[in-house]
Amino acid sequence: MTADADFATPEHEQFRETVRKFVAAELRPRAREFDAMGRIDKTLFRKMGALGMLGLRYDPAYGGAGLDWSFTAVLFEELARADNAGVTLGISVHTDMATPSLAEFGSEELKRRYLVPSIAGEMVSAIAVTEPDAGSDVAGVKTRAVRDGDDWVINGSKIYITNAATADWLCLLAVTDPNAGYGGFSQIVVPTDARGFRYALLDKIGNWGSDTGQLFFDDVRVPVANTIGEIGRGFQQQMGQFQDERLVGCVSIVAAIEQLWEETRRWCEERVLFGRPLAKMQNTQFKMVELATEIRAARELVYACVRRRMAGEDATRLITMAKLFCGRVARRAADECIQFHGGYGYMKESAAGRAFVDTRLISIGGGSDETMLFYLAKQLGF
Repeated sequence: MTADADFATPEHEQFRETVRKFVAAELRPRAREFDAMGRIDKTLFRKMGALGMLGLRYDPAYGGAGLDWSFTAVLFEELARADNAGVTLGISVHTDMATPSLAEFGSEELKRRYLVPSIAGEMVSAIAVTEPDAGSDVAGVKTRAVRDGDDWVINGSKIYITNAATADWLCLLAVTDPNAGYGGFSQIVVPTDARGFRYALLDKIGNWGSDTGQLFFDDVRVPVANTIGEIGRGFQQQMGQFQDERLVGCVSIVAAIEQLWEETRRWCEERVLFGRPLAKMQNTQFKMVELATEIRAARELVYACVRRRMAGEDATRLITMAKLFCGRVARRAADECIQFHGGYGYMKESAAGRAFVDTRLISIGGGSDETMLFYLAKQLGF
């Protein structure tokens, strides 16, 4: 993604170059290896932590950089060059889906025990919200945490959890008071070495470089002190955490489809059909121009969201719109680009083929398109 003028200070460019070199040295050469592994090598988190990439917006007192949202945008623009969407997904879960609530609401003890090593890359985290009967409808979560003295006793299951096999701890959303409605949920730090916890890996159609699984909690005991923020405020905290998740997803997907567009353009310039390059055919030109326009519009919308977050403003409605719009643009772009690649585009080694399955997740994960439409209808007064 071309850097916007607002995000092109010397500090941004220096950071961008650092991330770009890391991607070129550590991620791109191993992209297919990570696919075969089905997860990220955990040593990468330590390397990223040493370079200051895992706590960009967090308090320096805990090892963070204390920077604004624009640096997060730069990070995920460059990670999109890793040629492996699964790797980017696994990293984003750690940096912007599981740790934001801990950083904002966690006790000093929890931050020292879990946030500090997470920023350093010594621990990896995952967000545990989705359940077999509660996906985008978060209020339908049924996993229970029952208080027993100074402990929570947790029973239930979660599904489609990225970093399921990699995580050292979970940011778990559980019901702590079934009679309190939206005030009956709490976020709880659950270490994955706790007795009674186990996982089972799932086989995805895309994003192969990250592990995704189902989690099971069978009388898992953790201290009540592991509660993030106030007991009963978990639903509200999770809704806020979703905003970071969705915006990072938008930044990543727009950068990825911009790169795919460039690769497809090169393919069309080299591919000769009926005696002339595919790029010289009017149908190709018109479709590529339409995609470029839509991708540019998506990028500007995402940057508008980033600016809102930088200013400390409520960007919920705009981020929800961006999530909906960017997902649809990405899906259309991936479909058009695989078509331009023809038979080769259907091969797993093809960037277009990988993008076709990888981009599909953006309209499901972090809240489906239909959920975004439902929220927007309410926000717009319908």
